[in-house]
Amino acid sequence: MAVPKSKITRSRRGQRRSHDALVVDNPNECPNCGELKRPHHVCAACGHYADREVVAQADEIDLDEDAA
Repeated sequence: MAVPKSKITRSRRGQRRSHDALVVDNPNECPNCGELKRPHHVCAACGHYADREVVAQADEIDLDEDAA
């Protein structure tokens, strides 16, 4: 059975866990609509990235009822 040979000190235990901390998000304001978004990602509210529309929003797309 695996049993530690000696006690692991609080310092050594803390050094091992030093990379386990959670990081806080750094949201940026969308230049188009002003909503908060993740840096270097498409805005979920308006679909713009770097001052151009990348993703068309669902309410802007004209869907035919007959095609579905």
